[in-house]
Amino acid sequence: MTTQTEKPSADATEAPLKRVLGTRLLYFFILGDVLGAGVYVLIGQVAAESGGAVWVPLAVALCLALLTAASYAELATRYPRAGGASYYATLAYGPFVGFFTGFCMLAAGIVSVAALARGFGGTYLTAFVNLPVALVAVLFLAALALLNARGISESTRANVVATVIEASGLLLVIGLGVWLVVVRGEGDPGRLVQLGTPGSGPVSAALSGAVLAYYSFVGFETSVNVAEETRDARRAYPRALFGALGTAGFVYAAVGAAASAAVPTSVLAGSDGPLLEVVRAA
Repeated sequence: MTTQTEKPSADATEAPLKRVLGTRLLYFFILGDVLGAGVYVLIGQVAAESGGAVWVPLAVALCLALLTAASYAELATRYPRAGGASYYATLAYGPFVGFFTGFCMLAAGIVSVAALARGFGGTYLTAFVNLPVALVAVLFLAALALLNARGISESTRANVVATVIEASGLLLVIGLGVWLVVVRGEGDPGRLVQLGTPGSGPVSAALSGAVLAYYSFVGFETSVNVAEETRDARRAYPRALFGALGTAGFVYAAVGAAASAAVPTSVLAGSDGPLLEVVRAA
């Protein structure tokens, strides 16, 4: 019997959203959110802070991300509701804190997607065609908005295709780095153990690099917003979340190692498209 002081479970009421996502689609949803940001945009800045051992701050950042992910996994399986962090904050502290949390998440999402849209329309797209960055970013975001408005099933299936393309680009960079270092005998694998810069020691270099590298793992927190649309969220969500973060961490470490071994640290640090430097070198 429920007393007046008890709060009903999230499963006590029927979810208004259609549950169409399984573990596989949720895995690709999270992986697509995580992959790309840090490696394509921030590897050079991480190298400037940490030196040639770029993989070290990436590994530290992964450990930090897993701590946060564990909290999200616990909350999403206990309260599989679309509000995510805003809903959790409302349950714990009331509607004002819940609104403020949701507003902060929205603001962070706007800044993040704006940075990535500019990165897509700037350095990387101009390798193929020269178009106005602002125009490309606006059209790109408008297309994504229309796709998301169409429905979660359609958008997540499109996300699988986009994630495969995105991961293929990173695997190509890894392959080019290995080919350049192992087959052609160029580059310098010794840079992979050079942790630190002239102005900082190994520990401070790893931590300062991890602060930047952590951004490469953000995105998984938005996955709690689709928990209400996931079938058997208690089983599917933790598997998809930790599987996607583990995959992203492995790919990031491999990309960082390939880039650092193939290209001098100073070149990576001075480039706004550091992975293109690996392609040019190869």
